Amino acid sequence: MSLKVENLKAYYQTLRGDVKALDGATFTIKDGEIMGLAGESGCGKTTLVHSMIYLTPPLRFVEGSVELDDEELPVWDMDRMNTFRFKKISIIPQYAMNAMNPTRKIGKMISELLESRRVSFKKTLPELKRRLDLVELTHDVLNMYPIELSGGMKQRMVLVISTLLNPSLLIADEITSALDVSTQKAVVEMLVEFRNRKIVKSMIVITHDISILYQITDSILVMYAGKLSEKASTDVIINSPRHPYTKLLISSLPKVGVKYSEKILKGIPGNTPLLLNPPVGCRFRERCPVAFDKCLEEPPFIEIKKDHFVACWKELEKNA
Repeated sequence: MSLKVENLKAYYQTLRGDVKALDGATFTIKDGEIMGLAGESGCGKTTLVHSMIYLTPPLRFVEGSVELDDEELPVWDMDRMNTFRFKKISIIPQYAMNAMNPTRKIGKMISELLESRRVSFKKTLPELKRRLDLVELTHDVLNMYPIELSGGMKQRMVLVISTLLNPSLLIADEITSALDVSTQKAVVEMLVEFRNRKIVKSMIVITHDISILYQITDSILVMYAGKLSEKASTDVIINSPRHPYTKLLISSLPKVGVKYSEKILKGIPGNTPLLLNPPVGCRFRERCPVAFDKCLEEPPFIEIKKDHFVACWKELEKNA
């Protein structure tokens, strides 16, 4: 098992109280697995991954545990996590094209980063050049400033930097959002290539574009309002989801060959709840078409079939 998360909670501190953005996440990722993370904006996707690697105020750790390769990560301690960042767990951050220091040439920046982890730049340089070849960047980029690279080149450069020390887990947060379609395809194919070459062991890929997850992930975890709704293989989530929210999320996607002048594309009615004071029971209850009295109690996130987890009382009753 590569990653094991148990009852992880992380809240944002505000003057009005805690915003329960991540409220009890429990899941696992196997060695070699690429897991997609899906859900509406504000559902807790980025909060989840930040709580595992770079938890800074106003986000605070509440409780839970994160194990990577059978070793517990001290996610509540920023200083102790420095031992694990970049070497064991690494991230391609949201807006990665702006992640590089604009005042440093790329080679100098990488050298300083490696030195901060007590790794020799000179010894790493041959592998760095091999990685540049892998993502189809010339070695000349090491003597360039980030502003001299195109968007796609920056994204590939950040991918190389983030994986240079072969982390066990790579987190890719919305890495295709600012790219054109052809560049998106190239970047996601490189993610898979890095997994296949065992440069990284497993991945979490966050995106609003479920079509990308369908192409590259082995499984998808769906979140709603700080809670986990469903996790299963990508094929199951796309073709036979069980949670009402997942069903509505998938049904709202456009389909090839359908004329929307004849069939209007529909969204999910209602609004997401405020997490400063979230509703009791199932957080999707007020928007759910099949909600009933039992939904006033919070449903557990339970395995209903092998590797298929759902938090829904209706589905749990069917499998009782």
